Amino acid sequence: MRVFIVSLLLLPLLLQAQIPGLEPEKDWELSGYVNYMMTGTLIDGGEDLFDHQVHNRLDFEYRFSSQLRFNASVRNRLFWGDSAQSELYREVIGFDPGYLDLTFNWGEGSDFFANSQFDRLYADWHSDNYQGRVGRFRINWGMNTIWNPNDIFNSYSIYDVDYPERPGTDALYLTRKLGYASELNLAFSPSEDSELHSYSARYLFNVANWDAQVIVGKANLDFVIGAGLATDLAGASLKAESTLFSPTKDEWQTADGNLQPLTTSVVSSVELGYNFSGARNWMSTVALLHITEPQDVQNAIVFLNLPLTARTLSFTEFTAYADLGFEITPLNRIVFSGSYYDDDSFYLGVSSTSSLSNDWQLVLVAQRFDGASDSLFGQTPNTLIFANLGWNF
Repeated sequence: MRVFIVSLLLLPLLLQAQIPGLEPEKDWELSGYVNYMMTGTLIDGGEDLFDHQVHNRLDFEYRFSSQLRFNASVRNRLFWGDSAQSELYREVIGFDPGYLDLTFNWGEGSDFFANSQFDRLYADWHSDNYQGRVGRFRINWGMNTIWNPNDIFNSYSIYDVDYPERPGTDALYLTRKLGYASELNLAFSPSEDSELHSYSARYLFNVANWDAQVIVGKANLDFVIGAGLATDLAGASLKAESTLFSPTKDEWQTADGNLQPLTTSVVSSVELGYNFSGARNWMSTVALLHITEPQDVQNAIVFLNLPLTARTLSFTEFTAYADLGFEITPLNRIVFSGSYYDDDSFYLGVSSTSSLSNDWQLVLVAQRFDGASDSLFGQTPNTLIFANLGWNF
């Protein structure tokens, strides 16, 4: 009888442990994915290239307490195929733009090599109104989803199909909550060259259903002043960002020894997104990017492969973008996208994302870069195809 009574008393605890989301939180957690991706580069009038990649990501978190935790994430990738034979390609993959070199090429052969990169490695502390973070992590100050002139610490390419987490930066980050949808952020990102230190402050607030932010500081060789807005407009999401980049000096000596003049530039982007009602979950986004002083680019390969900054999101003064996505079935989504540059370059893309099971996913992507014969993309028109099969754990 005593055993029965004790069992009844323990039953609620046993049932609670079996209910998802109510289990006692572990001190640590390990997750990630493994995927295989085939890439085909079909060059008009040239030799086609075919490449293969096995990509493993590991995300680890250890919780010292409810306020203090440590995170580490590493990308392990094995490359083989035509591009893997290029020394320049290996150098691009092995390049680490951070203060700490946490990217390593290893296990190299004549037509293959392996790479590991820690893109998250940080300690995080928080209380009710304060948060502090140090290490390598993502500082996401962008309000737009396509181009982010306010994302001065870690920009990314809209054409990258194999990096949903997006890059991080080495930094010290402090946050003070000031009220509802209002906070102050301070960030410092060091560089081996003191002239390239980056530091900035952001004030985020909400006024009359408008989310707004103001940014001031320094990014690499530029003093920056930026602002962003986001709101709902007749059922659509309206977002806008703009940043002024003012050089700290008149010119800069590049890695090849040439002197590059530095000029003041304003980068702005406005974006409108709409989610149509219906069983197919239709969604569309249109965006416009304007750069008063666009970067000088040698060729499309350089632009598509080198790391971007918020100052160099495009190579033309005006760039337009649009996409349209819908679900063919609840387990398959199709997205059509395109962008146009005012040198008459254009990009067209289509992607299909299919859920094969709870943990397996298949992504198929085709990208076309083309344009007028004297445009950047038109000088080397090509089509990229990707097939990505992944397993999450």
